[in-house]
Amino acid sequence: MADKLSGFAPIVNRNARLLILGSMPSVQSLRCQQYYAHPQNAFWYIMGKLYAAEPELEYSDRIDCLHKNNVAVWDVLKHCQRQGSLDSNIKNEEVNDFPGFISQYPQLRKIAFNGQKAFQIFDRQVLKVTANLFSHLELIQLPSTSPANATLKKQQKYRRWKQLLSSS
Repeated sequence: MADKLSGFAPIVNRNARLLILGSMPSVQSLRCQQYYAHPQNAFWYIMGKLYAAEPELEYSDRIDCLHKNNVAVWDVLKHCQRQGSLDSNIKNEEVNDFPGFISQYPQLRKIAFNGQKAFQIFDRQVLKVTANLFSHLELIQLPSTSPANATLKKQQKYRRWKQLLSSS
């Protein structure tokens, strides 16, 4: 039987302009109570290159760097069942309150999805229901930073993120 999991509160400040959405924190992240805690996940490497949120910094200092750059981080899912950390094992999805989030953070301009699963769930359970709420936002699909996405090396993931986030 898969465990019922609960995600984290968003990392966000009132001036957030970019929201990066994952699907659901990994087993390691839930254990550490930190976004992207698995040492092989490229997320903090990429955030270090883009926003000075270096993986070597204390978690709270990385969060401060994201705040200074008006970058928010959250997950599409509030709750789900999943055995292990793979997105392919996610079942019984319950999405976060995106209409509430969007109204609370009117400076938001872009939503970037960390991987296909995050976008697929968002598309199916949020956009299909409330698409008009997101018409003013640019939606960007990014390659997953997860170590399970082994088709790209860390440096390649960074280059794609940089290209997709800066071209928009």
